[in-house]
Order: sequence, then C-alpha cells, then structure tokens
Amino acid sequence: MAIFKGQIAAALAAGNAVLAKPAEPTPLIANYVSRMLHQAGVPRSALQILVGNGAVGAALTRDAQLNGVAFTGSMATARHICNAMATNLHPGAPLIAEPGEIIAMTVDSTALPEQAVASIVESAFKSAGQRCSAMRRVYVQDDIAAALTAMLIGAMQKLFLGDP
Repeated sequence: MAIFKGQIAAALAAGNAVLAKPAEPTPLIANYVSRMLHQAGVPRSALQILVGNGAVGAALTRDAQLNGVAFTGSMATARHICNAMATNLHPGAPLIAEPGEIIAMTVDSTALPEQAVASIVESAFKSAGQRCSAMRRVYVQDDIAAALTAMLIGAMQKLFLGDP
C-alpha cells in the first residue's frame, strides 16, 4: 500500500491526473487507497483506479496519451513497459521503475560503518523483506569487509524474530 499510495501522491503533487493500475492480487487495497484519497479531497477526475491483468497494464503503457509511468514489479515487466513506451509515447515521457530484483548497496572505505550497518539492517530486515525496495545484496570493499561483517552480524543478532 505504501508504494502504491506514494506513487499516486507524488504524481498528484506534481500536478498530474493519475490512472492507477494495481497489481492483479491487490485490487481491494487499491480501492481502499483510492477511497481514502477521494475522502481526503482528491477529485475523482484527478485519480481513477483501473484493475485488471497484465493485458490491461500493457494497453495502458502503449497508449500515446500517457505522459509517464511509475511502476513497481518485475524486471521483465519493466522492460516490456520501457519498450512499449519507447515505441508509442513521446520521447521525454518518464518511466520510474522499481523492479526490486537487484537492490544493492556498495560500501567502500569512505563509508561510516555504523551508518552502513544501520542502513543495511533497516532495508533488508525491518519489513521482513515484504517490499520490493528491500535490499538484496551488499558489496563491500575487501579491506573493510571483515570489520563490517562482524558489525553487521552483531546488529543482526539483536533483531527480534517472532510472529508478527
């Protein structure tokens, strides 16, 4: 819900009307978000929700009337959207894609180790990996890897694991 709502809010704040197509398994939460935003004063003419399968999304992203796309999902679908947009939309139409498959952090010797570890733990574990922006990989410079790994293991050992 946070990503879906955030993409809508950002587009609305920039002065755009939004036609939002949620992921196939999430039409109820999309409807809920839409109702909340309408109740908060967003005009229905500025925000519409369109549910459906991938064919609906494909039709939307190749419509020349579209001025941009914000997308969260698989890398394969992001590539399809990019190709459809390149063929059908004006050249400056933005694509904001969050495929989430390879979210990574690079930590070199100039990084503050405590801050890097806090960011790694926050991104990788604080939402139980249940978001597409959860970190999947960390690349660490060789000469700081041992110390950073020890610090990260210590931080991970302090995490509480249990039934949410």
